[in-house]
Amino acid sequence: MADTGLVETLLRRVEKVDGGLDSQDVATSLGVDHQAIVGAVKSLLALGDVISAEQRSSKHWELTGEGCEIAEQGSHEARVVSSIPEEGMPQSQLMVEHLEDLVRDKLLLVQKGQASQLEEKEKNELKKRKLLSEVTVKSYWITKGSCFSTTITKQETELTPEMIASGSWKEKKFKPYNFEALGVAPDCGHLHPLMKVRTQFRQIFLEMGFTEMPTNNFIESSFWNFDSLFQPQQHPARDQHDTFFLSDPAQAHEFPQDYLERVRKVHSEGGFGSQGYKYDWKIEEAQKNILRTHTTAVSARMLYKLAQQEKFTPVKYFSIDRVFRNETLDATHLAEFHQIEGVVADYGLTLGDLMGILHQFFNKLGITKLRFKPAYNPYTEPSMEVFSYHEGLKKWVEVGNSGMFRPEMLLPMGLPEGVTVIAWGLSLERPTMIKYGINNIRELVGHKVNLQMVYDSPVCRLDS
Repeated sequence: MADTGLVETLLRRVEKVDGGLDSQDVATSLGVDHQAIVGAVKSLLALGDVISAEQRSSKHWELTGEGCEIAEQGSHEARVVSSIPEEGMPQSQLMVEHLEDLVRDKLLLVQKGQASQLEEKEKNELKKRKLLSEVTVKSYWITKGSCFSTTITKQETELTPEMIASGSWKEKKFKPYNFEALGVAPDCGHLHPLMKVRTQFRQIFLEMGFTEMPTNNFIESSFWNFDSLFQPQQHPARDQHDTFFLSDPAQAHEFPQDYLERVRKVHSEGGFGSQGYKYDWKIEEAQKNILRTHTTAVSARMLYKLAQQEKFTPVKYFSIDRVFRNETLDATHLAEFHQIEGVVADYGLTLGDLMGILHQFFNKLGITKLRFKPAYNPYTEPSMEVFSYHEGLKKWVEVGNSGMFRPEMLLPMGLPEGVTVIAWGLSLERPTMIKYGINNIRELVGHKVNLQMVYDSPVCRLDS
């Protein structure tokens, strides 16, 4: 509770007036800080209807720090003139016959509370020079309440066993319960926005009948990451500028030998209706261990496993996990990010099926503004980039890539000739940025993340 003496003084002042008091005027007359009066008002309001208080706001002009300096010492121009030595200086250097310090005069009027004598134009000019500032003051208009009294009786907050035994509770005044008051928020963990959106993505895939692929290996061989996808060994994506290579263990050695031979042959000699890339395919390149650059390496493993079944069955797979690329960091790129991937394998699938699934998938995310752009991928043909309009950046942002896996990738695995596989991938970070209105990916992931953002971010509900 506020200072008892100040509370009693305030009550006596309210008793003496018929209409009411302004808390700012009371603070000025008592020579105390206005916040102390505000504290006394709030303490009295907590006691019930002792007083009534209506919050009001008013604006007035105050001098800034520089404005106070000028009011005290004169304007910069006047001080320059006053610094002229007694012996004077050539007129060519300073041509001043008489100087009236109008700036200081105006500031002194404001300091004396006579700002109304200045025109609005003059006030705004001083404000532009940062000599004046317009301040909004919130105060209370205080009047007597229905239970007004100059004597303060402390209200009880607890009914004790002693009060019940003695019967003293009958004479006590109890503070009413505030059922609108919020409880203390319990300390608990908080899910990062990425994890919230990931949960929603996963739920959407499951609703669409997809099965989640195991993605628990961040380290992958170049064979499964590149070669099995019909990506040539001289492709720029396999360079150190784009991929992180491991030094220990530097190589992988366990591969399905018959499948590896078919991959080597389709790369170097061609096959399955393709002339291949016509180069000397090297096992040493395929053995290099890397941090996987995409989860499509997992899709390749799963499709190869599917091809080993006695009878082909249509499948729908998905994965959401971390991938690594040697990217240049900017507002939309990181060297480490999450990739979402969907794969559908069946007989007779077309590009129209792919576009239809993409529209259905992104509509479930609440992303309706979509564009498709033809693209090139070594392992899909045809291929399409997927763009969504970002309201924060005010531009179209690439949110995914898609296409139909090439026969040179599928047939060496042993899949039947009539089977086609459509696939698409997107990052988890960019849809999260769109959903939460974040313009810089480094504010979402990494050492610059504001933990308060993690605490305050709402539950992710994607518009379906």
